Amino acid sequence: MSSRLPAARRREQLLEVALHVFAARGFHQTSMNDVAEAAGVTKPVLYQHFTSKRALYLELLELVSLRLMAAIDEATSAAAGPREQVVRGLRAYFRFVVDSPDEYQLMFGGGTRRDAEFAQEAARLERSIAEVIADLITVDGLAEHERVLLAHGIVGLAEGATRHWLGDELDLDADEITDRVADLAWRGLRGIRSEPR
Repeated sequence: MSSRLPAARRREQLLEVALHVFAARGFHQTSMNDVAEAAGVTKPVLYQHFTSKRALYLELLELVSLRLMAAIDEATSAAAGPREQVVRGLRAYFRFVVDSPDEYQLMFGGGTRRDAEFAQEAARLERSIAEVIADLITVDGLAEHERVLLAHGIVGLAEGATRHWLGDELDLDADEITDRVADLAWRGLRGIRSEPR
């Protein structure tokens, strides 16, 4: 068993270990015993920090969501204008996919989508990302709900491209896929004109 750690450090360690175990095996195939064993602690120690496997998984989804949003916020805040913000935001997302595959799998993998409560957390993240993107859409005359709709389309574009990219193991790096998807999104946004009412 591992040495005694302060409670906050132990909780952090358990979350990181659980992230890798859940990403590899999925929620239903992972037991609390599996997580405890991988972390080098007893199951009672694990239950001191998390009341159930579901509570642990939900906390991980929230943690991953916060990490991805922080990366996108940091990237877009340093941009000089709307186009650069779109590019930087997409680049942060695609680099997250490459640099944090376990986090991506946990949040966007099939296991999360098949559980209503977990899917709700993933949808909340998608809404948060769409809200950031909606603020970057500067097409004159578009109502807020129209900008949000387009932003969700861009989120779907990025997710769909990622699934194809990973599923077919395309020989592209994060920057290449960013350039292609950002160019498509930006050209599409530039072509939008508000219709007279």
